[in-house]
Amino acid sequence: MSYVVANRVFVKQQYTREFEQRFKNRAGQINQQPGFVLMEVLRPQSEKTPYVVLTHWDSEQAFHNWVGSDDFKLAHQNPMSKDAFLEGGGIEQYEVVVSSSDDSKG
Repeated sequence: MSYVVANRVFVKQQYTREFEQRFKNRAGQINQQPGFVLMEVLRPQSEKTPYVVLTHWDSEQAFHNWVGSDDFKLAHQNPMSKDAFLEGGGIEQYEVVVSSSDDSKG
């Protein structure tokens, strides 16, 4: 069974480029974490919709180990200004019940 964490983030329009670039710049850091499977940053298609950052893990414990790691602290030590964000959003955590993919595409 795998574990998925969704972080919904409402970003003001003038900060979207910086928000995306920060993930592009540090995307490889999380890859080194034990139990890490996949990260996806989803760009909203309307201004009223949040970005969604999905991280996939082998287990809930792997996610919690990352949150407690020095790499997590390093990745979050220089946050964007609070002015960049709107109210709402937050962290959601899920266990995967069903997963399907088309391995022939790729």
